[in-house]
Amino acid sequence: MLHLVFFEPRIPPNTGNAIRLAAGTGCRLHLIEPLGFDLSEPKLRRAGLDYHDLASVTVHPDLTAAWTAIEPERVFAFTAQGSRWFTDVEYRDGDALLFGPEPTGLPTDVLADPTVTEQIRIPMLPGRRSMNLSNAAAVAVYEAWRQLGFPGGE
Repeated sequence: MLHLVFFEPRIPPNTGNAIRLAAGTGCRLHLIEPLGFDLSEPKLRRAGLDYHDLASVTVHPDLTAAWTAIEPERVFAFTAQGSRWFTDVEYRDGDALLFGPEPTGLPTDVLADPTVTEQIRIPMLPGRRSMNLSNAAAVAVYEAWRQLGFPGGE
């Protein structure tokens, strides 16, 4: 099982889309507080449609609490500063995929967290700052799930 970790997400529809992603792939979504919204916000509910009951979503008060709960062997921090492409990683069951908040990305102290195994990136054309958070998460989760053989998928 993969762990999708959103550090201090700010935009409700991105988290709603991630809830749908978790429901569709079986990954577990972890949200690190503070959140930039209330989980009952209509925009989040609308983006997540009726998938809330089909997804595993946990809210953690901070990153340390998340790592204690998840106990990941490996954490891949997605950042434009990563030196290796996300497709070059050989993903394993239990890996955590860590994404930062919109619009800033992961802060320096989180990237330096000793639990982070490696900083990786999704390639883009030059001069582009970043992808939409939920799109980047979907690209990453599906690559990892594909490598694992789409367990549980039809």
